[in-house]
Amino acid sequence: MIPRYSRPEMVSVWSQETKFRIWFEIEAHACDALAEIGVIPVESAKKIWEAGNAATFDVDRIDEIERETKHDVIAFLTHLAEFVGPDSRFIHQGMTSSDVLDTCFNIQLKRASDILLADMDALLAALKRRAFEHRDTVTIGRSHGIHAEPTTFGVKLALAYAEFERCRTRLVAAREEISTAAISGAVGTFANIDPRVEEHVAKALGLKPEPVSTQVIPRDRHAMYFATLGVIASSIERLATEIRHLQRTEVLEVEEYFSPGQKGSSAMPHKRNPVLTENLTGLARMVRSYAMPAMENVALWHERDISHSSVERMIGPDATITLDFALARLTNVIDKLLVYPERMDRNLNQFRGLVHSQRVLLALTQAGLSREDSYRLVQRNAMKVWEHGADFMTELLADKEVMAALSESDIREKFDIGYHTKHVGTIFDRVFG
Repeated sequence: MIPRYSRPEMVSVWSQETKFRIWFEIEAHACDALAEIGVIPVESAKKIWEAGNAATFDVDRIDEIERETKHDVIAFLTHLAEFVGPDSRFIHQGMTSSDVLDTCFNIQLKRASDILLADMDALLAALKRRAFEHRDTVTIGRSHGIHAEPTTFGVKLALAYAEFERCRTRLVAAREEISTAAISGAVGTFANIDPRVEEHVAKALGLKPEPVSTQVIPRDRHAMYFATLGVIASSIERLATEIRHLQRTEVLEVEEYFSPGQKGSSAMPHKRNPVLTENLTGLARMVRSYAMPAMENVALWHERDISHSSVERMIGPDATITLDFALARLTNVIDKLLVYPERMDRNLNQFRGLVHSQRVLLALTQAGLSREDSYRLVQRNAMKVWEHGADFMTELLADKEVMAALSESDIREKFDIGYHTKHVGTIFDRVFG
């Protein structure tokens, strides 16, 4: 992943140094279990831990060995033997490379999940704070991009909060889904390693034993994980797109914070562009793109092939690092978002009462007119507003057919904005409980 969209804590999860340290811990925990059941000497298991804990794994040296062996795990084990000495013959007893690689990958995904969950908690806190701040800030709701009926900006943010709360629940489930270990040997039959070793390693590393592995951990788990990241990214894009639309010059109900000295355009000094949310839209596309190869990884040949390996070396770091950055950026956008209630009110009233058309329609049906006749009467007056800039209430009051069914006070009462926001408290109680 490029540094521009990377944060250090998540990058560290995927560093070579972290990977080799996890590989060592898997091997050392396996040696503990082998010693416990009498397969290798207890003293040898202790020496392996001591040597490995004291070692600083040399990434360049491992790469040098791999250039000869053409095998990354063998290269690591050869380098580890340089520290451990004769007792290294007991390392990797009955294991296969995928036992190390898959268990390590799941540990990294689990650690990445913990960072992402913390990111989501920060985003949820920001959304909740701003939602309550604008709980009663009335704005126009839009369908098809066209004025519909009034809502509040707080409700918009409450919607985002509920959406990301669902995303968080999905991520917790995805974290659980990939928190398994496999130490089952070639083709997963435990022929050369006792199942108790797997149980010991899994417990020591905070994982569960994979119920049945082939020689790899089944990739449907990882498909679900990366699909979940894709859904989270889609929710990021939905909120980013909402902000981008609301920042358009002719709308300008909200705006990304524009810092002192910031420049919007190399050519036009007046520009204040929604660059952060546009960036988030692009990053979301990338995270979603990683879900498809994860799904294609599910169909491996027989008990294993390595067609998934190159894919996961890319999508593991890239998807989690990108999503980590995107969540942090979105949190910053929400925290600093500029909200313009006066502009919301101006836009709401731009079409001179047109947003109350449904209330008038329903009142006419309650007065005894058919729905078809009611719709016809309301629409013909509404079109005058669209086409000639008329005032909706004035047109209704001048319409003899409408006035035959409703009194002037009936019509005026239907233009009360508060009617549309009377259940905001109920919505907030449902969302924030």
